[in-house]
Amino acid sequence: MGKTAFIFPGQGAQVCGMGQDFYENSKTARDVFDRASELLGFSMPELCFEKNDRLDITEYTQAAMVTASVAMLKVLEEAGYRADVAAGLSLGEYCALVTAGVMQPDDVIRTVRRRGILMQEAVPAGVGGMSAVLGMTAEQIDAVVDGIEDVQVANYNCPGQIVISGKKEALETAAEKLKEAGAKRVIPLNVSGPFHSRLLTEAGKKLGVFLKDVEICRPRIPYVANVTADYVTEADAVRGLLERQVFSSVRWQQSVERMIADGVDRFVEIGPGHTLTGFIRKIDRGVKTVNIEKLADMEKLGEQL
Repeated sequence: MGKTAFIFPGQGAQVCGMGQDFYENSKTARDVFDRASELLGFSMPELCFEKNDRLDITEYTQAAMVTASVAMLKVLEEAGYRADVAAGLSLGEYCALVTAGVMQPDDVIRTVRRRGILMQEAVPAGVGGMSAVLGMTAEQIDAVVDGIEDVQVANYNCPGQIVISGKKEALETAAEKLKEAGAKRVIPLNVSGPFHSRLLTEAGKKLGVFLKDVEICRPRIPYVANVTADYVTEADAVRGLLERQVFSSVRWQQSVERMIADGVDRFVEIGPGHTLTGFIRKIDRGVKTVNIEKLADMEKLGEQL
């Protein structure tokens, strides 16, 4: 019998209406959204369900994404579904912490709200950015960007898709050098900052200070950290990993490979979109994947779990 991983998408997957049918049809989900509104002082249902400009602004996006994904998670858990291991891409790691019992939903929602504000404020608008590099191996990209100041790999997503981050001028230089080295395309991403780069080191340190007052528990089930692509089974390491995650590379492909090597053969993506499902299919087509973003999607779980 294989193992099941619950996995959670990161910033960029947000969409107007995410979690709405859960909210309208489940008291459990409704309680998560309403509690988030109470904690943060603005209407989370309005932010997530009504057309607005704030949903794509980092300081709001992160709290909205986590609220929607945690609401879906709680409905799944209420129905009796459980994971053997958890992981999330960047922001999604906080939902994995809830799944693993490391942090309570209230603390996670408050923390990601603070994280979003710190990341938004870290670098002036227009100074930094991110670009997706298509058609090169991680080793080839590393060899090019290691020699360029103010650029680093932000996300190892899956074979053939890696994201770099840094100052915009340096990213333009990197794009030219990567194309010369064989990249099929280098695509600037529509993001508000150079996330997962050294330019956010100070934001990570400030988050670390905030986390000192947040209760961290020993994981009930293992979760895989973005920074190390390895299991975390003790509480002591969590704060440092979350601090480093802000300015370090997200090792998502390596995280998935680690879980598969440990016997995980079913991945349940919980949250808007199916980005992670697509990545996993490129990493290993031999595992099963299900994405849960609508209430009706839960019917698919019975076939897989």
